[in-house]
Amino acid sequence: MAETTTAQALKEEGLRLFQQGLYEEATARFGQAQEMFAAEENEAEAAEMLGNLGLVYRKIGKWDEAIAALDEARATFVRLGDRSLEAQALGNLGGLYAEKRERDKAKECLRQAADIFAELGDDQRQGETLLALGVQMQKTGDRSGGLAIYEAGLQTLQKPTVSQKALRGLLSLRNRLLRRSG
Repeated sequence: MAETTTAQALKEEGLRLFQQGLYEEATARFGQAQEMFAAEENEAEAAEMLGNLGLVYRKIGKWDEAIAALDEARATFVRLGDRSLEAQALGNLGGLYAEKRERDKAKECLRQAADIFAELGDDQRQGETLLALGVQMQKTGDRSGGLAIYEAGLQTLQKPTVSQKALRGLLSLRNRLLRRSG
């Protein structure tokens, strides 16, 4: 890379490499970008690179590194007062804990993220997070609570997929039938 490479160019290269599944290379670019953003005293971008590193580490199964990077990014977003990025980091931590089968930690992170997205009026991300939370609740044996949260997530989504729209329709039909029989 040329010496005139900017932190932004390294970030974009890291994202491209990540999308191509070239995780080791993406790690290097995100690390370089993080260092450059930090040197420029751009804390928000440096923390975002830590978040990206956390996602790469998660993909390659480096759990401890992933948790440390995402937690440090989250702490920086809290300090900077960026609630949206804080919630995104919490959501990513929740997904990581879910993959590790640490369900209680996953549920807590996802619940906090969903609450922040609700405060911000970010219905799409709140809905996506509620879907993930509902799945975790079901996996820990809270079937009815998990289904209720999952259903709330489906209803909150602004841009549901085709299958999510179909499921919403089925749940709506079920609810109408239950009201009639009840």
